Amino acid sequence: MSDAFTTRVLNVATGSSETIVDLTHECEAFLSEAAGDRDGLLNIFVPHATAGVAIIETGAGSDDDLLAALHTLLPADDRWQHRHGSPGHGRDHVLPALVPPHATLPVLGGRLELGTWQSVCLVDTNRDNPSRQVRLSFLG
Repeated sequence: MSDAFTTRVLNVATGSSETIVDLTHECEAFLSEAAGDRDGLLNIFVPHATAGVAIIETGAGSDDDLLAALHTLLPADDRWQHRHGSPGHGRDHVLPALVPPHATLPVLGGRLELGTWQSVCLVDTNRDNPSRQVRLSFLG
C-alpha cells in the first residue's frame, strides 16, 4: 500500500452501558504517524449496524445531552420490529440513520482540522456489544 493511503483499526471497549467515547486523541496519534506534515482527509468509519460517529463538544454536558436526545427520539421500548437482544434493542439499529457510522475530516499540515470545541466521538447505545472497532484511514 502506498503512503498516500494508510489505515488502522482501533479496538474500543464501550462496556455494557450507553456511551460516547472521545476518539480525538487516537485520531491525532494516528495522523502523527500516517500523515507526517501532509494535507489530506481523515475518514473515521465504524463497521457496526448499531453505532455511529459524531463531531461534538465533550466534557461540558453535550455528550450526556446527545444521549438524552437519542433517548427521546429512539426510546428503548417494545415499539421496534427488530426485537432480538435486550429490550428496545431495535432502536440501536435505527441510530446510524441519525448518527452516521462515518465522518470525513480535513487534515492540514498533518493536523486534524477541528473547531475549538469539537471532538471526534464514537456513539454507542447498544448495551449488548461491549467492544467496537473503529477504522481510521488517511488519504494524503
